[in-house]
Amino acid sequence: MVYAKLGTVVDQGRRLLDRVLAGVPAGESPLTHARDLPLRQADHVDWPAWTAPEVVEAFVEIGVREPWRHQAQAASLAHSGQHVVLATGTASGKSLAYQLPVLSTLLADTKATALYLSPTKALGADQLRSLDELGIKGVRASAYDGDTPMAERDWVKAHANWVFTNPDMLHRGILPQHPKWLRFFRRLKYVVIDECHSYRGVFGSHVALLMRRLRRVARKYGADPIFVLASATVADPSGSAQRLLGVPVSAVVDDFSPRASRTVALWEPPLTSLEGENGAPVRRSAGAETSRILADLVVEGARSLAFVRSRRGAELTALGTQRILSEVDGELPPRVAAYRGGFLPEERRALEKALSTGDLLGVATTNALELGVDIAGLDAVVVAGFPGTLASFWQQAGRAGRSGDSALVVFVARDDPLDTYLVHNPAAVLDRPVEATVLDPLNPYVLGPQLACAASEMPLTPACLADFGGPLAEAVLAELVAEKLLRKRPAGWYWASHDRPHAGVDIRGSGGEQVAVVEADSGRMLGTVDPGSACWQVHPGAVYLHQGRAYVVDELDLDSGLAMVHREDPEWTTQPRDCVDITVVREVERTDFGGVSVCLGEVEVTTQVVGYLRRLPSGVVLDQIPLDLPEQTLQTRAVWYTVDESLLFDAGVEAKRVPGALHAAEHAAIGLLPLFATCDRWDIGGVSTAVHPDTGMPTVFVHDGHPGGAGFADRGHSALRAWLSATRAAIEACSCPMGCPSCVQSPKCGNGNDPLDKAGAVLVLDVVLGKIT
Repeated sequence: MVYAKLGTVVDQGRRLLDRVLAGVPAGESPLTHARDLPLRQADHVDWPAWTAPEVVEAFVEIGVREPWRHQAQAASLAHSGQHVVLATGTASGKSLAYQLPVLSTLLADTKATALYLSPTKALGADQLRSLDELGIKGVRASAYDGDTPMAERDWVKAHANWVFTNPDMLHRGILPQHPKWLRFFRRLKYVVIDECHSYRGVFGSHVALLMRRLRRVARKYGADPIFVLASATVADPSGSAQRLLGVPVSAVVDDFSPRASRTVALWEPPLTSLEGENGAPVRRSAGAETSRILADLVVEGARSLAFVRSRRGAELTALGTQRILSEVDGELPPRVAAYRGGFLPEERRALEKALSTGDLLGVATTNALELGVDIAGLDAVVVAGFPGTLASFWQQAGRAGRSGDSALVVFVARDDPLDTYLVHNPAAVLDRPVEATVLDPLNPYVLGPQLACAASEMPLTPACLADFGGPLAEAVLAELVAEKLLRKRPAGWYWASHDRPHAGVDIRGSGGEQVAVVEADSGRMLGTVDPGSACWQVHPGAVYLHQGRAYVVDELDLDSGLAMVHREDPEWTTQPRDCVDITVVREVERTDFGGVSVCLGEVEVTTQVVGYLRRLPSGVVLDQIPLDLPEQTLQTRAVWYTVDESLLFDAGVEAKRVPGALHAAEHAAIGLLPLFATCDRWDIGGVSTAVHPDTGMPTVFVHDGHPGGAGFADRGHSALRAWLSATRAAIEACSCPMGCPSCVQSPKCGNGNDPLDKAGAVLVLDVVLGKIT
């Protein structure tokens, strides 16, 4: 057990940590490190002189007597006409920073309007509730999203002066109908973009181009709105915001809000006596460990959130917690629930209220509760698996202690290379600066559909192309003209169809219409799945969870977008297996280091799901079932390195070991790239081969999992030395003898994690790092 003290803390966080450690057998502590983060005092300032008296009075009435310094700084920049991003920690009052200038302007100019954008409906609804609680007359704020009844939508268009929506509704429901929103756009003064750090990868690239479309429509009606962005702490917030908007943005980054003291514990679940794939040791799952910790916290009376990576995981964690609690006190299981996307709006609101009031003590949630929803008074947060970025980790951790009391944060490692590396290298979590957001609005697979949408909203002219990429935009427009989607005229480019393209453009990057999951007996739709991942999620035989109930998939029809399921509660889970081939289309960059070459370029990845494993919750594999599903082809970007076979032989990797050594190095590199590229391991993939037909040499590829790329391979290329050094360290530090999920085994390996040579991977990386450093 390792403790590091930083400042004075209240003892509640330590008390809760001792409680969850109480049931651990002596000598088997899963705690690898714990650190106490100190209390931070607030720095208040006077209300800005320009603030409307009614606004000050409303805030004082709800207990906000003075703003914190960073709130006043950001609000004053926006009021002076500057685009601004406020990048501070959770519970630092970012809402007030944009509410001050917006509300003061709406009161001073009765015809002015404002737009609020959030990445989730839950956050938008929460912010709208907090605004309603201020009770300021003359402010007609209203939601306009998928939950808004059709009867109310016309009222919003005609009368609302502050519209709360999300990027998807802006894309599908507002910009395509901008003439009907003429009143709103003509007097648009402010656009608020909340939790803007969540706009990354393909989603962020789409939203960046959506913002350019929004600015273009506003200019058509004579408006030039000020953008106010709220973000978690990120690296280079000004640069990230500028890439998102396409205009210069000022940043406010110093946080003057009070922060409760917190104990942060890093937790590695213990090894079990079970054997997994190819005899590898199996750790107790992060989900099972989180259920036990959450149950201990509930018994202690601590209001707690457990953040779980997937909807299915959230459901399973809640069920596991309830089972444990049922053996302790029959009144406790109903005080635990799951929260995730896919629930009805009224279900989400009821859960949020129950957690806020204390009726619920424990909630297992996806990142749906990570962003903005103001749930004060939480005593503990459990993070089950690294959430992909440090920004997300600290956002989730910040949910604890929001009322000012000390709190506990437990990071439970999953059985994979990145999580294992982090719990054994605490500085990489606790001392490392957070990442910058990665997005690429020039991705042609994103730019093409967005230009088509822009042209259908109003003709594109040469003058407006600078906002959309200039010469690259012209090249993409030429392709759209060749496809007869656009017409080229002397004045510009015009949409060539009566049907608008917006419905076919999913800005979250799923690639089209969703696959509906339907219960065969009742015909009831249970949910939807992205078509690009349907073969992985709802292949025949897959187990699908919905609101705590398990279903087994009978049929997947990709042509009709349907997955038919029946109610069943098997004891096993399923995990797909696939075959992957990769072809080099074009080298963009290449550097030779004398026997080792490093490349960045465009590739074509062909994938076919060929079967699935049935696993027990313990990790034990029951069997493998073959499948016959169509191939999927992906044009994307990749980073790869080649190694001369003679260098490998000199390092002690003879020919028969090369495939396993490269394969293990590839798996570990995929696992560690999220530490450097602001992505998730499911956003990327890889291929390794002893002799690749396009390179003629032993080669390891790591590629983006999205058409055209999302910037992840490019970021890996630029951070190659640090990335591969961390990869080598993670493999060498793992205590297993031959390779396991904590180092070189992958949960998505299509070859059944065979062959894998853990020691050989270290030798391969030694050769590569020896040449490129």
